Amino acid sequence: RVGLRPLDRMRQTALEVAGQPLDRGHVDLNQRVPADLARPDREIGQLGVALNQMLDHVDGALKAREHSENALRQFVSDASHELRTPLASIRGYSEITLRHAKDLPEDVGSSLQRIESESIRMTGLVEDLLLLARLDEGASFPKEVLDLSLVAGDVVSDAIARAPGHHWELDSPDYPVMVWANKNQLFQVLTNLVQNARVHTPEGTTVKVSLDVSDEHAVVDVIDDGPGIEPDMISQLFERFRRGDFGRSRKTGSTGLGLAIVKTITDACGGSVDVWSEPGRTQFRVQLPLFRGDLEGHHKD
Repeated sequence: RVGLRPLDRMRQTALEVAGQPLDRGHVDLNQRVPADLARPDREIGQLGVALNQMLDHVDGALKAREHSENALRQFVSDASHELRTPLASIRGYSEITLRHAKDLPEDVGSSLQRIESESIRMTGLVEDLLLLARLDEGASFPKEVLDLSLVAGDVVSDAIARAPGHHWELDSPDYPVMVWANKNQLFQVLTNLVQNARVHTPEGTTVKVSLDVSDEHAVVDVIDDGPGIEPDMISQLFERFRRGDFGRSRKTGSTGLGLAIVKTITDACGGSVDVWSEPGRTQFRVQLPLFRGDLEGHHKD
């Protein structure tokens, strides 16, 4: 038992390392086998030396990965900032020119309309990238006490106006469901889920937005009876720039950032997002912590 005691200490070190989240963000990998056990002049000590060398190598690789991630994140943030102004100029000039479209040849007018629509699409992409970069950097956004029922109602009303070919339903309780969140971000989360259902399902599909309370969480379900999502794509849905038909009908382009934004914002609020799908039923569920504090001193939407 005395002879094998160093192996038990090495096992503890390995378990401590295995218990850390190593896949993203900053990692302090400072666990090592103690020097008195990692001795090259002993057989068991040689194992400790090898384990420490491996941990040094892994620590260096994690630091390099973190540096690369930070550099890429900063580049995306800077590029998004720089692109906003020229895109706004392109859109503005195209709008001004289109006011005189009747005096232009038909093909020129059509080209200008394409320039305007593409500038709008690119502006949306840039704004999404900038939001993700700011969230990754841990930027703080103003929050307030919000009634999730009102936000869901606004989102469904907008969806009815934009996609009258779909059947839209809203099921919410007759009491307020209060959460502590940024209003614009919360609106974007629900809008992205509804937009996802609209874009990837044919006209005539029924999309239901359901709101409920479970334990200490507000629960929002967005359910459609469309074609469903391929099972092998479920685990990749919330990755950035992840696009695909998933067996659904697509009518417009997609940046592949909508669901990534949903997950990033939801995680930042201390909530979660899940998805289940089969032919004829796809369900996205967002859970957010309920606001249980005193409403006095807070702005109620």
